[in-house]
Amino acid sequence: MFKKLFVSATSACFELKNKNPYYSPEKYSVILNGVKQSDVRDTNVFSLFGLNPDTEYTVETTLGGKIVFTTLPETAVVDAKALGAKGDGKSDDTYYVQMAIDSCPEGGRVLLTDGIYSVRPLVLKSGITIELEKDAVLLGDIKEENYPFVPARKLRGGKEEIIASWEGEPFACHQSFISAYGQKNIRIIGEGVIDGNAQNSTWWATPKGRKVARPRLVFLNKCADVVFHGVTCRNSASWNLHPFFSRNLKFYDLKIKNPYTAPNTDGLDPESCDKVDIVGCTFSVGDDCCAIKSGKKYMGMTYKTPANRHTLRNNLFCDGHGAIVLGSEMSGGVTNLKVSQCVFRHTDRGLRIKTRRGRGKYGIIDGVCFENIKMENVITPLVINMYYFCDPDGHTEYVRSRDRSIKPDDGTPYLGKFLFKDIDCVDCECMAAYFDGLVEQPVKEIVLENVSFSYKNDAKPFLPAMLENVREYCKEGLYVDNVESLTLKNVTFDGVVGEKIIAKNVKNIIEE
Repeated sequence: MFKKLFVSATSACFELKNKNPYYSPEKYSVILNGVKQSDVRDTNVFSLFGLNPDTEYTVETTLGGKIVFTTLPETAVVDAKALGAKGDGKSDDTYYVQMAIDSCPEGGRVLLTDGIYSVRPLVLKSGITIELEKDAVLLGDIKEENYPFVPARKLRGGKEEIIASWEGEPFACHQSFISAYGQKNIRIIGEGVIDGNAQNSTWWATPKGRKVARPRLVFLNKCADVVFHGVTCRNSASWNLHPFFSRNLKFYDLKIKNPYTAPNTDGLDPESCDKVDIVGCTFSVGDDCCAIKSGKKYMGMTYKTPANRHTLRNNLFCDGHGAIVLGSEMSGGVTNLKVSQCVFRHTDRGLRIKTRRGRGKYGIIDGVCFENIKMENVITPLVINMYYFCDPDGHTEYVRSRDRSIKPDDGTPYLGKFLFKDIDCVDCECMAAYFDGLVEQPVKEIVLENVSFSYKNDAKPFLPAMLENVREYCKEGLYVDNVESLTLKNVTFDGVVGEKIIAKNVKNIIEE
């Protein structure tokens, strides 16, 4: 059995109903209108492309189940090549692609057929679909001067509006390769590629110390009802996808790729967004695969906008620093997060929570559930670090102090309840988990239920978290410090060296 996730005029996305993380229990074929498709599938999420608008289809799988659906109608199709785009990878096609976007009526589709469209930054508008067909590539210009400066703020009616942001603060940025401000009802679909082309530019060579931050591949500022389906995003100058103060966003069956060595090339970083679904996507990037954020202290104290109602399911996270990360910019809070049926593979850390003194009293992370997860060769599967040494003052006594006379103040973040259930971690190296709460604001509650850890035979020592005065660990168990309540239900260790649980300043430990 399976269910429908999304239908556009020319594409559709479906999800198998099972409990297997990311991969289906067995390989299967898709049958469309009685015709078996040539490719064999092995993942829980599958897509169909090249459909006709306003047409009824019947889809089945060889695993069982049948769905009848109708594609959406559309008002127009605007082909960029028909307007003059060459798609030869040499000509500047910016004018023609942007003209296709600007001239497309509401309910219409901008079509990019096979070819390489070399363009400068593009701006989206409401009410349209952009389809990149198979073998279509939107290729970013490599000259920095062709990415204009965007100011951090503007005033409208005497009120501040944040226009550009970098790492949780208002900050001038180069215009992103694709951007939208205050738009809604946008769909980016297809089997094609959005390629920032940063490997051929100077963006990665000089990532730090810039007065104007590097562009994102896609930046969505105050947008609503946006769907990305099927496309591949790669070679971004910095973060790949950065939704900002946006709502009702859906990311289905995407491939997000950057070299492991590409600096700060996070995969998908929703910041202060509400209701985000990330389903069936694959990540392999040069930093955190998916980082859920809500700004640093100014943004949190001023706008008080949490990352809320995020669902991540049936995703594959590979090769990043962290698979799923909360923070470190979390001053608006993170609430109602559910992660399930995902595979974490060869990341430095699995779940990684990063915060520190100074994030502020609205920096509340609570209601976090990780369930039915498979971790393979993740160095440290679970990390909660409230002493993260980021920012110019990150190595100061203020951040690192363990003085037990410290009291909570307006700069103190709060971590509530975390549930880790039905998680299998194989080939760990450093340790099973590292949980380190603030002395003045311990983590409220951590529950591990049906969680197993096994270790690589040739495991190497590694630092479990980025904070001062931490040693390297190798094949060790759970380190828990400054946590009010720790519950362990059916937690097992295979190959652990030393104590299974190293607990300090934990008020209540329940083992079953």
